Parts: sequence; structure tokens; C-alpha cells
Amino acid sequence: MSEFMAAAYLRLSYTNDRTAESDSIQNQKKLIEDYIATHPEIELVSERVDDGYSGVLFDRPAFQEMMSDIMAGKVNYVIVKDLSRLGREYIETGRYLRRIFPTCGVRFISVNDNIDTANEHNGDDLNISMKNLLNDTYCRDISVKTRSALLTKRRNGDYVGACPIYGYRKDPDNHNRLVIDEDAAGIVRDIYRHKIDGASAKRIAEELNRLGVLSPMAYKSSRGLPHPTGGFADVPGAKWSARAVLRILQDETYTGVLLQGKQETYNHKLKDIVHKPPEEWVRTENAHEPIISKGDFHLVQKILSLDTRTAPNGEAVYLFSGLLICGSCGGRMTRKTNTVNGKKYVYYHCPTGRKNGCTHPVMLKESDLTACVLESLQAHIRSAVSLDRLLDSISEEEIGREEIAKFKARIADSEVKLEEARQFKATLYENFIGGFIDKKDYQDLKSLYTLRARQAQEAISLLREEMERTIDNSGDRLRWIQHFKEFSNMTTLDRRAVIALIQSIRVLGKEDLQITFRYQMEYEKALERLAQAVSLAKEAV
Repeated sequence: MSEFMAAAYLRLSYTNDRTAESDSIQNQKKLIEDYIATHPEIELVSERVDDGYSGVLFDRPAFQEMMSDIMAGKVNYVIVKDLSRLGREYIETGRYLRRIFPTCGVRFISVNDNIDTANEHNGDDLNISMKNLLNDTYCRDISVKTRSALLTKRRNGDYVGACPIYGYRKDPDNHNRLVIDEDAAGIVRDIYRHKIDGASAKRIAEELNRLGVLSPMAYKSSRGLPHPTGGFADVPGAKWSARAVLRILQDETYTGVLLQGKQETYNHKLKDIVHKPPEEWVRTENAHEPIISKGDFHLVQKILSLDTRTAPNGEAVYLFSGLLICGSCGGRMTRKTNTVNGKKYVYYHCPTGRKNGCTHPVMLKESDLTACVLESLQAHIRSAVSLDRLLDSISEEEIGREEIAKFKARIADSEVKLEEARQFKATLYENFIGGFIDKKDYQDLKSLYTLRARQAQEAISLLREEMERTIDNSGDRLRWIQHFKEFSNMTTLDRRAVIALIQSIRVLGKEDLQITFRYQMEYEKALERLAQAVSLAKEAV
């Protein structure tokens, strides 16, 4: 065996190096082979290739294999095409060249750079340091440009992710846009439908597994679609779980909204993920075709926010779960079942009781409660539908003109505040680097202007929503009245109707319920508009 045992190390990243033909793996290999051919004393004992790995970090698999060979004494030469193939990070690359390789008795050769660590006394030391610094600077510049380009794409509403969520895939004609994957989208719709009907996430997952429906990861793998690797679900035979179902139920992407920029790394040298606050996310409405309507999505969020426990071995959530409130102490009421002489009685009661401070606890039969709520709900639906018909017969063109002018003025004021906050925030870093402010002032001011920008943005969103409601009362009515019209022929009470139309039920007594319906604010505003319209009509006469 030769005294000089060499490892050829070849590396290529996916991002930039593929654009340069001179850096291809085959080119690197040929160059190193030609070098060894002119140095017959060197024996090539291994060839390590990292194809698709950045030079910033050193946890590359082939590089680590080469280091294992070095530690085992199998290699005492490392040959690369140029210094950037070994690494682009100034400090870590220097550590390998100055400390680790010499300690292990390894001689390093970079063919194109004409670097040989055996000749450092001839000035190669300065040459290596300068090239390392240039490689590091190049990598930083590329990182800055890449981040800037991605941010611009996100703000333009382009999808820049690698793996679309379950139910979508990249448009073959435009990879920056999502299109519906109908096979998976059907499963997503079923998941939402089951949840609205009262099924728990665990029960939905069990049913999908029983029917043999592939989990999101297994589905993507079977179709050859891009998917994350190395995760807990990236295993053969991965099944549906309650967590996977909840992720789908809580993802606003299914309504056509694109949310990007939720996390980032500190810089191009660190892998640690930083989770950004919601106000810094890039949000694009109507970026792609929705799978789930906004109404159904928001309804599911309401359901998830309630106490939705099921009975032992049960498949559905109780009818009034999470909605019943004791009118005396404000606590949540509990469903109980008793069997007397073989007959089952179901009732709701306040678990706090007199002993624990509830002055007037009420025990209410489930059958009586159901009948009372159904009657009240039917009456409210009739009232809402009648109100909508009355408003349809009255012209509201003159109503709210002054309100609209006020909204526009307040929106303009908030937009000025938002722009000021953004400009101040943009100049902070330059002032910090220039030494005009210290680190603490920089952090405090950044937090302050971030808060101001968020407050201004929230104010603008709320004002625009209110103005749209005022401008298009008919459209606004359709958005909330449709929920009531959908149940206008209801004869029996189910969980979907209860969740969709009722916010809470306060039990004041066995025959005294205080029901708060959803869209109460919209209902009251519609009454106000009707009163205004009637008043204007009388004045005109």
C-alpha cells in the first residue's frame, strides 16, 4: 500500500453551484483524477461525494464519512477541486485546515487554487485565508439575495414552499401557484364534514384508517409528490392520527389564504429555526382555489374552541357540549345519566353545587332543554329571514354615507401611522450599525415600532371590514343570513345546527334560558338599518 492515501472530496449544492458547469461532480472528479495521474506516489483510496449540500455547514454525510476514514488512519491526503468545495464558512473551514487536518497528519490539496498545506512556508497560509474570507463573503451575499427574492415573491402572493400541504399540489404551468389535488381534497372535505357533524379528531382518524385511506405522508409518497423527510410520520405504513386531523382542521390554507414566512433562521450559518410573530407573516387572500369555505372553516374553529369530549366509546360529541352555562355561578354545566327502575334519565346540572358556592344550581332534563332550544332557534330563524326580506324591499343607498366618509378618513390616518412605523423600523438597523444607538435602544425601539405597526394594521383591517359592511349591506346580509336560511326547515335539533347558530345557553331556571345566538351584532345592525330606512321614508313623505 502506498504511503500517501488520498480521499477525493466532491461537493455540489442545489441552489447556485448547478448553474456552473465547471463545478459539476463529473468535472470535479475528472480534475482530481488528472492531478493524481501526474502524482503516481498518491493512491486514491476513497471518493466522497456530497451532492446537494451547502458549503456553509459541515454536517454533510460524505464529509463525515471522510473524517471517519481520517480518524481511522485510512486517509492522510484530502484533495478537492477548489477550496470552496471543502467549505464556504470562514471560521470552520480555517479550523479544519489549521487545526484538525494537521493534528490528524492530513495534507490538504486544492487543485485549482494551487494550494498545498505542505507549502505554507511559501506564502500559502495568507492565500488560504484570503480565499476562505472571499468564499464566506460570497455565501453571505447569496444568502441575502435569496432571502430578499423569497420575501418579494411572498409579498407578490407566490408560493415558495417545497412541499404543498395535503390537498394541494404545485401548478404544472406555474410552480409558484397551488392547485387542488382532487383525490386528497375529497378527504379534506370529509374531515371537515365529520367534524361539523360532531365527530372527534380521534374518531375521524380511526375511521380514515378503518377505510384504508392513506395518511398525508403515505399518500404523497405513493404519488411521488414532494414531502418532508426525516419527520416522525416519514416511516413506512404511517397512519392517520388525531394530530394529523387537527393540523388539517386548523390550517387556513384550505380557505384560499396563503400564509408564508412563519419562520426563519438567524442567518445562513445557523440551522436553528426562529418562529416569527403572526403580525410578521406574509398573508395573501384568494391566492388559490379554496377547498373549504370560510364559513365552514370558522365554524370548525368555534367547535374546536369548545369542550368537545365524547362519551366513553362514543363516536360523536354531545349536543350541548361546551355551550351550557350555569346562570348562577357561570360555570359549565355537565351532562349526567341515571338509571332508575331500568329507565334511563339524562339531565344537565351545575357541578359546582351549593357546597362550593353556587347559590341557585339548576337540574334540567335533556329532553326539556332540547325542546326549548329548538323552539327558540326556530323562532329566531323566522325573525332573521323576515328581517332580510324587509331590508330587500327598501333602498339603502342614502344610508351610511356619512359613516363611509368617516371610515375612509380613519383608514387614511391609520395608513399614515403604519407607514411611519415601518420607515422608522427600517432605519433602526442602519443607526445601530452606524453607532448612533446602542443595542438595548435598538431592541427597545424595534419592539415599539413593531407594536405600533401591528396596531395600525389591525385598525386598518377592522375599519375596512366595517366600511365594506356599510357599503354593501345586501352582501353582508347574505353572508350571515345564509347560516339561518340553511336551517329554516329544521324540525329536529342536531350538533351542527347548535354550533352554527348558538354561541351560548345560560340556564337561569328550569323554564328560563338565556340564549345568545351567533351573528347577534349583525342582527342588531340590520334592525338599526331597517329603523333608519323607515325613518328616511317617513321624512321623504
